[in-house]
Amino acid sequence: MSEQISSELRSVLRRLKLSPLLSTLPERIALARTRKLPYQEFLELVLSDEVARRDNLAGEVRARAARLDPGMRLEIWDETSAVSFDQDLWAELTTLRFAEEAHNVLVMGPVGVGKTFMASALGHIACRRRRSVAFHRTDRLLKHLKAARLGATYEAEMRKLIRVDLLDDFCLHALDALETSDVYEIVVERHLRASTIVTSNREPPEWLQVMADALLAQSAIDRLQSAAYELVVEGESYRRRQKPGRNGP
Repeated sequence: MSEQISSELRSVLRRLKLSPLLSTLPERIALARTRKLPYQEFLELVLSDEVARRDNLAGEVRARAARLDPGMRLEIWDETSAVSFDQDLWAELTTLRFAEEAHNVLVMGPVGVGKTFMASALGHIACRRRRSVAFHRTDRLLKHLKAARLGATYEAEMRKLIRVDLLDDFCLHALDALETSDVYEIVVERHLRASTIVTSNREPPEWLQVMADALLAQSAIDRLQSAAYELVVEGESYRRRQKPGRNGP
């Protein structure tokens, strides 16, 4: 039988901004009575529910601010997908120790194998752990920085990029001299200060071919790669498994 919550307790919870506890409180009261929990353990249980709720909500808010796709979270990954990668390395990356050490992650492989999904999943984990995250495709990011120059907000935009864990889709098109310079500045300023996750269907040596200034390109790539874990993903297209109407493997 569900426990009845008095109007007086409801009022107190509202004043303390703890009304969300009402959704689980009856079950927690019943559990405490069944197990004869001490008052302190009961209070810890109830408040832990609220802490978990607030952490989840804050993580969702940060994920939305980062523009992460809510459908690309670790718990949604299809374990039956026909792709292969270093499982031990992936398990290590999901601990986010690389972010604590300001190391980078390069996720490489052919089109459609789930590189962006994996990078986004790491971003969601970071958001849940109260880290600031931003997700950007390189082409859109560089266009944004060009517009920022015209609006005299370039320095402010660069400071934002330097502060966060930046998720990126890197070198999918040729970069002109200005774009190459922007990539160089971002990589240099973030080197060993903050983590950058890069997804690419090209290997690092190929990036040189699409960047206008070979000297800046080499310097940026050396910094990015020297402090990076490299995860190679191979196999069939993961996107096919995300098509509507798919009921099984």
